[in-house]
Amino acid sequence: MNGHPGGEKHSERMLALAAMQPVLLPSGARVLDLGAGDGSFLKLLRDRGYDAEGIDLAPRGGDVTEGDLLHAPYEDGSFDAVFSQCAFHVSGDVAGAFRESWRLLKKGGVLVLSDIDRMAELRDEARHAQFAVLYEEDLTEAWKQYYIECIWNGTADEMCCPGISEIKGNAQNKYGYTLIICRK
Repeated sequence: MNGHPGGEKHSERMLALAAMQPVLLPSGARVLDLGAGDGSFLKLLRDRGYDAEGIDLAPRGGDVTEGDLLHAPYEDGSFDAVFSQCAFHVSGDVAGAFRESWRLLKKGGVLVLSDIDRMAELRDEARHAQFAVLYEEDLTEAWKQYYIECIWNGTADEMCCPGISEIKGNAQNKYGYTLIICRK
C-alpha cells in the first residue's frame, strides 16, 4: 500500500500532467518532492530524467533528505518544479507550504500538488500565495477508496491517512482530495 491515494499510478499521472500543455515541464528539469516519504516518487522522477531531490521530516528512504517542507534547506528559486503528495495538510500550515513552494521555485516554475482539503480552499491558498492556477481536479472518490482500503487493512491511522483525527473531529467540513497545478 502506498502512502497516498492512487499510489504510483497517481504519481505517474501527476508527472504526465506536468509534461503537457500548459505546463510543459521538460526532462532534465530540477525538481523537488516535498514530503518525499520513502522516496518512491523521487525514484520515478529520476527514472524519467529529472534532476530530482526530496525532503521529509521523517525520511523512510535512503535518497530522501531530512528536512521541513515549511523551511526547506535550498536557495530561493532553486527548482523548476515542486511536487507534493499528502504533505501540505500534514504540515499544519498549508499557507506556509504554498509560500515556501513559491520561494523555492524559479520564475515560471510549477507546483504540482495533491492533498486532503477542499478544492476551493486549496485554490484560494494558491492564489493568495500569488500562484496562477493552471489545472484542478477533485479526486475525492480516489481518497475515499484509499481510506476504505486503510480501514480494511487495519492501517487507518496517522501514517496511512495523515490528519485523519482532525478530519474525523470535523466531519461537517466535508474534506476532499484535490489535485492542483500552479505556475509562479
